[in-house]
Amino acid sequence: MKRRVLAFDVYGTLIDTHGVVEALASLLGDIERAAAFSRCWRDKQLEYSFRRGLMGAYVDFSRCTREALEFTDRLLGTRLSDTDKEHLMGAYAGLPAFADAGTALARLAEADVTCVAFSNGGRDAVAGLLEGAGLSEYFADIVSVEEVHRFKPDPVVYAHLRQRLEAEPARTWLISSNAFDVIGARHAGLHAAWVRRSPEAPFDPWGIEPDTTVADLEGLVEYLQQRADH
Repeated sequence: MKRRVLAFDVYGTLIDTHGVVEALASLLGDIERAAAFSRCWRDKQLEYSFRRGLMGAYVDFSRCTREALEFTDRLLGTRLSDTDKEHLMGAYAGLPAFADAGTALARLAEADVTCVAFSNGGRDAVAGLLEGAGLSEYFADIVSVEEVHRFKPDPVVYAHLRQRLEAEPARTWLISSNAFDVIGARHAGLHAAWVRRSPEAPFDPWGIEPDTTVADLEGLVEYLQQRADH
């Protein structure tokens, strides 16, 4: 594949993982408590994927999500019922896209690039998210870690991405708001753009930097247009 390939992370980059706050607020009765719950839920979800990766104990990402929900309920003493938890898992399966995602992807569709979704999530879950968010038409394929039973940032995952797409490393870009994902991709020899969705967020001081940092996906499009010949 000679065209530039943009591999978009899904959770936190295209899809707002905190889009569940409204559903949480309806159960907890307090928007600040709901926001705190959402942050803990997301942090624990990622931690569980990291831990399972190190243990060699792969499970579908939705199980990490469910286990993180259970932990957060216990930690914060929210005493959610089984029905409440099923409601929240359903809300997570239908999280909304960030406002800039559709517009930016539409602009990229007009350029000479191939966009794929590249996620820790299972293929069916990611397909459902993208369809529900109105983004599926912009992607040529979905590459899920379930195909190799590893989690980002394992180097095997990024090698699998290149192999699946038959893409040259110099023409392959990871697009992610997750710093660990960007570092993983750069370590594996890919280009990577960090979408810094929070202006207060620092990048991990590992000595591995993104090729570029943008505030949003519109900024990414502008950057890539300036590098059209690279």
